[in-house]
Amino acid sequence: MSIDFEIPAEAKAIRAKVRQWVHDECIPAEKRLVDKESYKTVLAELRTKARAAGLWLPFIPKEHGGMGLGPLANALVQMELGESHLGALSMNSQGPDDATMLTLLAHGTEFQKEKYLKPLLNGDKRVCYSMTEKAAGADATGMQTRAVKDGNENYILNGEKWFSSAASAADMAVVMAMTDPDAPRHQRYSTFIVELPNPGYVIKRDIGTMAKEGPLSHIMGGGHSEIEIKDLVIPAENLLGGEGQGFNMGQHRLAYGRLRHGMHNVAMAQRALDMAAAHVTQRETFGKKLSERQGVQWMLADCASELYMARLMLLHIAYKAERGMDLRQENSIAKVFLAHMVHKVVDTAIQLHGALGYSTDTPLAAWYTHIRSQRLVDGPDEVHRWTVGRNVIKAYERDGTTAAAAGGDLL
Repeated sequence: MSIDFEIPAEAKAIRAKVRQWVHDECIPAEKRLVDKESYKTVLAELRTKARAAGLWLPFIPKEHGGMGLGPLANALVQMELGESHLGALSMNSQGPDDATMLTLLAHGTEFQKEKYLKPLLNGDKRVCYSMTEKAAGADATGMQTRAVKDGNENYILNGEKWFSSAASAADMAVVMAMTDPDAPRHQRYSTFIVELPNPGYVIKRDIGTMAKEGPLSHIMGGGHSEIEIKDLVIPAENLLGGEGQGFNMGQHRLAYGRLRHGMHNVAMAQRALDMAAAHVTQRETFGKKLSERQGVQWMLADCASELYMARLMLLHIAYKAERGMDLRQENSIAKVFLAHMVHKVVDTAIQLHGALGYSTDTPLAAWYTHIRSQRLVDGPDEVHRWTVGRNVIKAYERDGTTAAAAGGDLL
């Protein structure tokens, strides 16, 4: 009996539809923004067209207004949307909103779904996620922001947050804080929904980074904010998922975010490779096209190989997700691999473009400075490699072989 790698026809059809959408609508709309057209106007037009075409909230169940795609079909869609920075935004599938929608669907009360989830699903509001702190970094269990109950009506939060992505564009925030310092380590934290603006939640600054920024970067949610939380009053009804559940919910949403980053990385890398192939087939040096040079062909081959492995990783993870299987080891492996893959492919595309690639006449330079963050966000390389390596040791100690932790038991 052979392993079936056939993608269902309906999933292929939606992938083709989204691919055409990105190429026919989203990429051309990027130029409209470069030409200084209003971002709000351009995005509103894209979203109106997307909804009319049935391209809205791919990962959300149909009863909530989405496309109802499972993990496999959604992975195929996301691997197309990342070709344009307007792709996910056009279909209301952008982070960090997407993960918050999933969290509210799974853990929100009826009140929270009505008041906070519906505006997100409609694309009327945006949300940011405030978990990371300077003192804790990648160790979420080291956060110091505290939430103290004030009778039965409110929680009072005090602390600071760091690199709260999209805070400057958000209408609400999901904030994690310690509610019980004496509880077991992973049960000390709770999550709260905060309506913005709020005098207790102050954006001190948008942190400058090495990523190339334009006038729309922060409006589109590209900013990373430093937050001061001082005497922030949160109604008890805005506690999300119950006390002590913040860490577990956070890990779940980060798991999806890591995969979404990886899926978009595949799309970006594919577009970079297409640009490189187009350039080398047109460019001549010393009387010969670049595409005829073996060294150039090898560079393209390396990029194609990286993309092949990346797609297989994501499709296998989607396969396991479809069946409710444990995919934590594969998720960590993919998180690291996909971040390095997109960096390598874009870097190669820049090299093949020569000075043109280093310039801002193509999007490659902007992508290059942005994707360096992929090895830091949602857990840095070191944390995920540590997790993977630790699982390899555990597998050997348990089974006398590392196969279960190293892909030998793929299914």
